[in-house]
Amino acid sequence: MAHGQKIVVVGGGYVGMYTALRLQKKLRRGEADITVIDPQSHMTYQPFLPEAAAGSIEPRHVVVPLHKVLRGCHVLTGRVSAISDAEKKVTVETAAGHTTSLDYDVLVVAPGSVARTLPVPGLPEQGIAFKNVGEAIYLRNHVLSRLDAAATTDDPELRRRLLTFMVVGGGYAGVEALAELADMARYATKYYEGIAAEDLRWVLVEAMNRIMPEVGPKMGVYTVGRLIDAGIEVLLETRVESMVGGHVVLSDGTEFDADTIVWTAGVKPNPMLEQTDLPLGPRGHVLCAADLAVEGKPGVFSAGDCASVPDLSKDDPQARTSPSAQHAVRQAKVLADNIVAHLRGGETKPYKHSYAGSVASLGLYKGVAQIYGVKLRGFPAWFMHRTYHVSRMPTWNRRFRIVMDWTTALLMGREVVALGQIHEPKAEFSRLAAPKPVAPAAPVAGTDAGEPVRRSA
Repeated sequence: MAHGQKIVVVGGGYVGMYTALRLQKKLRRGEADITVIDPQSHMTYQPFLPEAAAGSIEPRHVVVPLHKVLRGCHVLTGRVSAISDAEKKVTVETAAGHTTSLDYDVLVVAPGSVARTLPVPGLPEQGIAFKNVGEAIYLRNHVLSRLDAAATTDDPELRRRLLTFMVVGGGYAGVEALAELADMARYATKYYEGIAAEDLRWVLVEAMNRIMPEVGPKMGVYTVGRLIDAGIEVLLETRVESMVGGHVVLSDGTEFDADTIVWTAGVKPNPMLEQTDLPLGPRGHVLCAADLAVEGKPGVFSAGDCASVPDLSKDDPQARTSPSAQHAVRQAKVLADNIVAHLRGGETKPYKHSYAGSVASLGLYKGVAQIYGVKLRGFPAWFMHRTYHVSRMPTWNRRFRIVMDWTTALLMGREVVALGQIHEPKAEFSRLAAPKPVAPAAPVAGTDAGEPVRRSA
């Protein structure tokens, strides 16, 4: 039996946090020392980001503080910059600005994914991603601030630009963010003089010929219909060619100005993996066996968005599990059990889970779902979406707070206030505290400016 083994978990997301939670419960005291490393000191439950952005859930309630829930682990806030399995070392740039290295006996590689970007002119300057709670808060404030600005201008072109919102990417993240934000913005127009819900223009751009492929073709068509019914333009088989200065040019020749461009066009494995000696697939995923062990690397495991894991529920030997929260949470359970077996010299088990289905919210009281072949639409699907995800939310503390947020929003309505100051909290104080320019002294009467004053002897 191994004693005092060092376990390092890279990433505090779904896989990292759930794996560490299960390890701290299953391992005996002194059997292993667990360290979890992540740039943020919290885990974000991403399926609730759209509702956090729309004001149905308090943003702090969709994140789980790692220091609080991982009492049996060391939590190191920092960014992993390199991994050398040959030396059994992980290099970390800590939050304090120092660079340090950690030794390990067992390594869990779960840094997750990042937004997949394309070389679209203007994207770095104009695009807003939607992967973390900070971006959700920013997007909420940004959308509401556009209404504030539009209500104060008589320029029709500027007003049209301010009230045009575009989302690029028709997957779960894009559709749910679009539906929730559009609902919020329409609700907010009731409190703005001179702005009607019909003045808002929401555009969804998707390069494929369908949206949300996870729910099947028929449900995808239904979803498009519901979005169109809500006044949202859906452009399929269309790409963004340029967005320089907010001027959008699409592949079908359409051009318009938009002051809000949300980029949700897919994800890719964390690029940090390129700074490791781990085996990577053609798209940058860590190559894993069915038991989640990294190929050719004893004592190294991986799962989640960054891993290429065989999908044993399908007959195709080349099939890999999809990058979803559903797989990540279930893989974490198997991963933790396999690490315990590895430490104790036991036999590891393969990960095998049939995809149960998908649920998605299309705004308040609207949704689509496909669970074990059963298709649901409208309110039942929306209710199932909320029920499923609140049951997956870590800790009863967070579940209770989210349910209370929903109850408060139901009884008292959404909060529609823009807190743009949080993005530049020092701006006003810096302006007030800045030294005032000193005015030049006035010339003495009877003299020319710049000439010395002559005194009589």
